[in-house]
Amino acid sequence: MTVENVLKYGVRILIIFMVLPIHEYAHAFAARKLGDRTAENMGRLSLNPISHIDPIGAICLVLTGFGWAKPVPVNPNRFKHIRSGSIITALAGPLSNIIVGYIGLVLYKFVVFIFMAEMTQTIYYVEIILSYFVVVNLSLAIFNLLPIPPLDGSRVLTTFLPLKYQWKIQDYQMYISLAFLVIIFSGILDYPLNFLVNLLFSVIDFLSGWVDIIFM
Repeated sequence: MTVENVLKYGVRILIIFMVLPIHEYAHAFAARKLGDRTAENMGRLSLNPISHIDPIGAICLVLTGFGWAKPVPVNPNRFKHIRSGSIITALAGPLSNIIVGYIGLVLYKFVVFIFMAEMTQTIYYVEIILSYFVVVNLSLAIFNLLPIPPLDGSRVLTTFLPLKYQWKIQDYQMYISLAFLVIIFSGILDYPLNFLVNLLFSVIDFLSGWVDIIFM
């Protein structure tokens, strides 16, 4: 295994213990602000990774670069506006990944520009780590927006469905999730997901263009 691959898997493990907790905390924080204390009362308004790690989601993340944590419990009936509250809470997690990925890209650009003239092996490895860090965060954001249980996109989708269809999705959630696992490991989703990740990267690259201007 090359050093680059070791760093890649190392970053994925770092994501599990550092970024997934931020993702789930963002859900719980948004719900709390909107009036639902369910996650807070269950100890999920926390950055402790033990509170959030899902073993299967973590394994998927290490092996494929796409994964998830334990879904934060939310009671939409406690929101003043159920639909908008549910959507905001669901989108808070992916948004946190985009923000963290943006910060990672800014750091990457600073490292590249500052050490451009004196590149060392250590700096080279730091750049690789930061680049993987950015890509995995953006991958998590896009992946979690898919409208498939237990991902955040499914929470957004169900807010627009009649109640009888919501119950049907809930009844078949286990089978849907198992089928989804097969699809993930088959690689069928790799191309469309990577296309969307690259598209999102181009957006945050543009928004971090002020770093390029500083060092021009």
